[in-house]
Amino acid sequence: MKTFTKLALVSSMALSANAFAMQAMDDSALSATTGQDGLSIGIGISKIEIEKLFIHDNDGLDGKIENAGAIVIQGNGKSILDDQGNETNAVKDHGVVIGANYDDNGAYLLASRNLADLKIDSDAGAGGGNTAFINIAAEVSGLDIKIGEIGVTASGKQDPTSATSTLRRGGTESNYNAILSGLELKTGKMNANIQLGAAPQGAMIKLNTTMIGGLEIKNLGILDNSTKGKAVGSVDVGGTATAVSTKEAGEIFIESIKITDANSRNLKLDQDIQVFNNAYVGGSDTVGKAAHIRIVSNDTGSAKDQYIKGIHLGSRNAASIGDMEVQGLQTYYSTSQGSYTKGAVITISGH
Repeated sequence: MKTFTKLALVSSMALSANAFAMQAMDDSALSATTGQDGLSIGIGISKIEIEKLFIHDNDGLDGKIENAGAIVIQGNGKSILDDQGNETNAVKDHGVVIGANYDDNGAYLLASRNLADLKIDSDAGAGGGNTAFINIAAEVSGLDIKIGEIGVTASGKQDPTSATSTLRRGGTESNYNAILSGLELKTGKMNANIQLGAAPQGAMIKLNTTMIGGLEIKNLGILDNSTKGKAVGSVDVGGTATAVSTKEAGEIFIESIKITDANSRNLKLDQDIQVFNNAYVGGSDTVGKAAHIRIVSNDTGSAKDQYIKGIHLGSRNAASIGDMEVQGLQTYYSTSQGSYTKGAVITISGH
């Protein structure tokens, strides 16, 4: 699950504009920018499709180039037809499909019906010194994100010397194992603000908003390929002991995970996202902390409620063991021994 958590985080940062928000601006600050000099952009995209997404690990587990592998998100290849014979599986041939969240008669859409509206201003900053920055105030529509099958494969090779080679590297289809059968994410409407440059807010990225309707993860399937084609016993068939074997990978399937603030229908988000270069010991050339991205969740609001619906063990078609409910979940992190601050700190870096 650690790999999945990282992958989901990286994917959301790369594919979803609402994952980035820099200085939080209240309604009055946003309205004050109306009519000022600057640039306004409305992103009128109704759907984004990605055929395949690869994250290549160029030296594998043991540091050998020939063992390069990749996490891949691709279509699940499953055809699901409605009563009229129309294909309904958005991720049959696409690894990622992002569209607007049309639930509740458009309650989670922007008034403009754009995927996102941006207001961009350049500012000299306060006081003297090198303080200039760009401020991007963003309003993001609720999103319906569908992710296909997620697996691991041997990385392909690029040949820059070939006259027919393309940018594509891809993976080796004969060396591929599925990890997740897919999932869907539904988000609510959010406001965000981005600062680049001096970033007087203290972090390059800040997210401070309320996701209307909360966050929902649907149709999450975790696969165990070690059980595919395995014998699990035998039965007597006409006097002959006959093996009973699986044909497909085992699966833990969850119909829905809904996350909101405690005793609420919405989800408060408050994160600082910073990008650090290498940090050195005492100004020397010795690296004390490698370059990384740091995400701090400032959980100053309420704890979180979670409702996990339809837990199926072994197969998504197996009988559900029921639902699970978590009330008032609160996480903490420590800045020093014995101290506890509400929230969480996540760092992402290479080895």
